[in-house]
Amino acid sequence: MTTPRQAVPLTKAYLLLNHGPVTLVSSAHGAQRNVMAASWAMPLDFSPPKVAVVVDRHTLTRTLMEQSGEFALNIPARSQASQVLAVGSHSGRDQDKFEQFSLSTAPGAHVAAPLLDGCVAWLECKILPEPTNQDRYDLFLAEVVAAWADPAVFSEGRWHFPSDDRHTIHYAAGGHFFATGEGFDVV
Repeated sequence: MTTPRQAVPLTKAYLLLNHGPVTLVSSAHGAQRNVMAASWAMPLDFSPPKVAVVVDRHTLTRTLMEQSGEFALNIPARSQASQVLAVGSHSGRDQDKFEQFSLSTAPGAHVAAPLLDGCVAWLECKILPEPTNQDRYDLFLAEVVAAWADPAVFSEGRWHFPSDDRHTIHYAAGGHFFATGEGFDVV
């Protein structure tokens, strides 16, 4: 089943990442695709929207990103924590992680990288080549060309988590996660 997706205006795309959730970086080139977990992803600019993400040079995801010039950032929910840990702990060079961990996907609108079902938000990204940053720091900068969110969880520029299993998550270490806490307003 495909998770409902509603377009998020690109000027608001940064709101999907600015609270620091774990992301799943998906990539594809030709017939090959992969997904990995990444905690070091952040919004970088508003217009055009940009992101920064660190992707180790030894990963298949990085190889596919460099070959295709694009990727997707998928923002998983608490209900997906075991899948996040699994794809972050295994190499796509050894197995098809989508098949191995029962990950269903939908196609992106602007990139070949698959969008993972069950997530609460998705950012489709085109790499802005910065060879020095990529080689020296494993740091990729990208323009967000499409942004989506599950309207039950994110709408009108705000996160509102309808249930505990739909909260975004933050990875600490050793299989330990935190769930995004309860929001509040200051007036």
